[in-house]
Amino acid sequence: MTATDFPAVRGKLLRDEPLGPFTWFRVGGKADALFIPADPEDLADFLKALDPTTPVTVLGVGSNVIVRDGGVEGVVIRLAGRPFAGISAEGETITAGAGALDSMVARASAKAGLAGLEFYAGIPGTIGGALTMNAGCYGAETKDVLISAWGLTRAGERVDYSLADFGYTYRHSQAPADIIWIEATYRGTPDDPEAVSGRIAEITSRREQTQPIREKTGGSTFKNPPGHSSWKLVDEAGWRGRLFKATGGGAKFSELHSNFMINPGEATAADIEGLGEAVRADVLAKTGVQLDWEIKRIGRPG
Repeated sequence: MTATDFPAVRGKLLRDEPLGPFTWFRVGGKADALFIPADPEDLADFLKALDPTTPVTVLGVGSNVIVRDGGVEGVVIRLAGRPFAGISAEGETITAGAGALDSMVARASAKAGLAGLEFYAGIPGTIGGALTMNAGCYGAETKDVLISAWGLTRAGERVDYSLADFGYTYRHSQAPADIIWIEATYRGTPDDPEAVSGRIAEITSRREQTQPIREKTGGSTFKNPPGHSSWKLVDEAGWRGRLFKATGGGAKFSELHSNFMINPGEATAADIEGLGEAVRADVLAKTGVQLDWEIKRIGRPG
């Protein structure tokens, strides 16, 4: 692939860009190209002009993803900056760009005196990722508060989705996987700003006490199987704090929360993904329960 394969852009188009620094695990290979668009129009123009056979991958803040050591083919798109991260309130609605941090949307809703989005304070990602996977925690999910969203197709055309169009189930959306979400609108419930802020503070404190948020981690590794808690299955199989090595320094499940993998220092993506697969196989053999990945894995093996 050469530079002439890519359309002209107003944003940044970086060749052979290492992706590890963009992920919470701090591992992974390079993107053939990393595109940080200037605004939604720049992104739409780029997609319309891009060779339709070129793979496109969207990367948010890298909080719930493993980028494999061989890097990512084609173009990785990262929505960053004010044009993609704006948050505004009007009446009982909050509108947020897909690049906005979930936690910032929670805080903006509190400032606006709107309840219902407090749970976003416990999710370490962006609105784009939340839309894609019906993100949730502490008994609430995206589907509970979403009104609508719009995005761009792989061909750069705008599509508008109502809540019903997503067909949400647990950590899953029926929307086409290649839609790049640009903006979402939520409905809150009027409440005292201090009361909403207090609940957000409780969620934040609980998360700090129970999750390894200051480690190189990736959030919840596995979805909860029906009738089970993933952390309990991992723990009972003996994997809490147990180091696993594939090609590097090794990875392990956190001693603090055994559904969170961490990179203790010199792990490779192969270490981290290999740990997850080893645990899945062990839990299945011991309990007959299938653990499904919640963390997204992208790219080529090293």
